[in-house]
Amino acid sequence: MSRKRIILASLIAVALAGAMAVILPMTSASAAACATPWSSATVYHGGTAASHNGRNWSAKWWTQNEVPGSADVWADQGTCGSGTPGPAPTTQPPGSGCNYPAWIAGRAYVAGDIVKYTDGNFYRAEHDNPGYDPVISTWYWDPYTCGPTNPSPTQNPNPNPGAFVVSEAQFNQMFPSRNSFYTYSGLTAALSAYPGFAKTGSDTVKKQEAAAFLANVNHETGGLVHIVEQNTANYPHYCDSSQPYGCPAGQAAYYGRGPIQLSWNFNYKAAGDALGINLLADPYQVQNNAAIAWKTGLWYWNTQNGPGTMTPHNAMVDQRGFGETIRSINGSLECNGRNPAQVQSRIDAYQRFVQILGTTPGGNLSC
Repeated sequence: MSRKRIILASLIAVALAGAMAVILPMTSASAAACATPWSSATVYHGGTAASHNGRNWSAKWWTQNEVPGSADVWADQGTCGSGTPGPAPTTQPPGSGCNYPAWIAGRAYVAGDIVKYTDGNFYRAEHDNPGYDPVISTWYWDPYTCGPTNPSPTQNPNPNPGAFVVSEAQFNQMFPSRNSFYTYSGLTAALSAYPGFAKTGSDTVKKQEAAAFLANVNHETGGLVHIVEQNTANYPHYCDSSQPYGCPAGQAAYYGRGPIQLSWNFNYKAAGDALGINLLADPYQVQNNAAIAWKTGLWYWNTQNGPGTMTPHNAMVDQRGFGETIRSINGSLECNGRNPAQVQSRIDAYQRFVQILGTTPGGNLSC
């Protein structure tokens, strides 16, 4: 063999050896150690690691009871070995002291970014966003406070576990032209009447239910603009005189009012009996008291099937889809192709609201 051929053969051997080294699979000895095993009872913040089914996962944003590998909230970090779990995630974000930049409206941010907001607090992005206001969506609800060395978050992303999943800022963003009658404080005051509303299931389900309720309310009231039904010619039609209790407030007193536009004497009686308020005798309370108005909306949402087969509350909690809430509220007039434009109006509002809340709409949106 010539010297040139010997040199060429040697070079080819070296190249092949290098290529083989590149494609050799990672051995278990070189695999990353498994993080602490995932638990359905544990609350995970953005960036928190957990292992599940032989792989490490990283939470993109706040989550609980969403299984790694089956929920978009988890980012796959690859296989992990049988070594000891890695160190617990730190609650101290990267950076130095309080030298985080001021938030700029409209600037895109990515998960993990920390900014100083106009209220003086520090906020960390739960996931990528195109520049939303930190106190509205896609950021941790619980602000970072400036400590001696770093801004440091508390352990709970919501400082008040009993708080409504929709903040006042988010509520205002959803209803920029709302009537001043429909106050956020009136809504939150009404929540005690139905404590399971928007507080049942995972964080995603809670936000989806709140968004679904408010989307239907948005449609019924023209964006929380109308307190009472606008077609006054309909007013005398809502008295069912066959009921034994009649219409003590008058033939034309039971027209649509409030966020769900409660109407008919029998509905005013049923809602009033459930809420401990004599609405049959004085239905005008629904248009004069914001908390009572919101309670009538929540009464229907949580207890009435309407023309559907389930309550809107159960439709969302049991993950039957937003479309079933439409069916339960006005399905006899809108569903099954009867009025697709009205159905789409409700769907559009729902999709807008879940985006504001930083979650996904789920399936089965139409009826």
